[in-house]
Amino acid sequence: MAAFSILIEPAGLRFDAEAGSSVLLAAQAAGIKLPSSCRNGTCRACMCLMLEGSVTYCVDWPGLSRDEKEEGWILPCVAQATSALTIQAPLAAPIEPAAPVVRPLTGARR
Repeated sequence: MAAFSILIEPAGLRFDAEAGSSVLLAAQAAGIKLPSSCRNGTCRACMCLMLEGSVTYCVDWPGLSRDEKEEGWILPCVAQATSALTIQAPLAAPIEPAAPVVRPLTGARR
């Protein structure tokens, strides 16, 4: 299966997305957090600008107007790369590993 390189600006984060995978899920698998909420193309929380490349959508009509699509706006939660992409997503960041939960020792047995 083909994979496409995706560059996120301005952070300079780069990852690969398998064909057929949403940009959002591929970013998460690569340890990159993009804003998101509904994950079905309606809330627009993940909306970002595509500077280069092309995408297709896994839903018939994502929550973008025709003008927004023509300007290059995409919804990564339902967008699938069909070429290498450069997107502008100012809130993108590496996913920080969760800190281990530290529980105080009480000496009690359970």
